[in-house]
Amino acid sequence: MRKAEVKMHDKTSGWLIQDEEGYHFFYDKKYLEGENPEPVSLTLPLQEGPFESKILFPFFDGLIPEGWLLDIAQKNWKLNPRDRMGLLMVCCRDCIGAVSIIPINEEEK
Repeated sequence: MRKAEVKMHDKTSGWLIQDEEGYHFFYDKKYLEGENPEPVSLTLPLQEGPFESKILFPFFDGLIPEGWLLDIAQKNWKLNPRDRMGLLMVCCRDCIGAVSIIPINEEEK
């Protein structure tokens, strides 16, 4: 299982998990109860329940770099181009826009 913290404007907005069943995204309860929460994407509207998918949600997949920038990331970090969650966790800590993806190492906790 792999887990990433999803930040919106430097606030924890939710959690993205990949396990043997697929991908799961859910909003953080504190974020939903906070002042003026925004959805991370129009395709992932604010809700208390989880979103589930067999493939990486298109919004998150769209954050992964393409072209020459992806080639550099793959070569420097020795990443598999088919490992979309791995690419997302390595390449999207500091994205253009409001959303950032921060890998969570479960072994540290």
